[in-house]
Amino acid sequence: MATETATVAEKAVTLSQGKTRYFEAGTGFPLILVHGAGFLGGAEGWLPLLPTLGNRFRVLAIDCLNFGTSDVFDQEFSFAYLVDHVREFMDALGIEKTNLAGHSMGGWIATLFAYESPERLNKVILSSAGGTATRPLQNMVEWKPPTAEQVTNQMSGRLANLPPGIDGSRLLDQALAAAASAEHTDAFAKVMRHMTNPLTRQRYNTMRRLPHIKVPTLILWGTEDKTNDVSMGHDLHEGIKDSKIVLFEGAGHGTPQERPDEWLKAVMEFL
Repeated sequence: MATETATVAEKAVTLSQGKTRYFEAGTGFPLILVHGAGFLGGAEGWLPLLPTLGNRFRVLAIDCLNFGTSDVFDQEFSFAYLVDHVREFMDALGIEKTNLAGHSMGGWIATLFAYESPERLNKVILSSAGGTATRPLQNMVEWKPPTAEQVTNQMSGRLANLPPGIDGSRLLDQALAAAASAEHTDAFAKVMRHMTNPLTRQRYNTMRRLPHIKVPTLILWGTEDKTNDVSMGHDLHEGIKDSKIVLFEGAGHGTPQERPDEWLKAVMEFL
């Protein structure tokens, strides 16, 4: 991995639903990172990559709506809110135009964003992105709040590779508090119910939208992805004109974490 010099800071901004947490590093043209759908998959999942990305960009990893330690959105849910939450974040920070990278659910959000608001984007990166399939994932359908032991076990690997200045014990305490909070687990369950609803999968499916996406697009995928099959990456590549696809041979679903050096190299070259 490249020499890590950019300092990472945990911050918060007040939006319409309340406080949204994000991590920021570096200066220059912005790059917003949008995480996947796991209960512990908030903005902190990007932390090991932020110092390197921050050497070239003002990189901002954001908690999606009803994820992480941010305030919850206690209304009827919609994917439209998830996408607009990123736009509102940009508006609040005075970011008119950005690069946008999304992983898994975050890639679904980024695809919809590119379709709806191309004028707000410079380039978009779709990493193992959801949105093209009509079937729900069984682990979303059957989701239950994690136990304290499960939280600790899942967080242990992530906490082993944190940037300087980020307190791992504090992140663990935040995750444990969120898992023990009925407000946070109920809010997350609301997202899961929305994402697994067959009508959601139909209404927010990205396939019909792909031919209308004109933003320069990079598609990143592991060939052994068991969550979003690599065929979904090829569907995106074929659907978005002039897009570029990079496959990570033998990698699974979590390529930013599994293959950080390769992932960073592909992203840096594209941007």
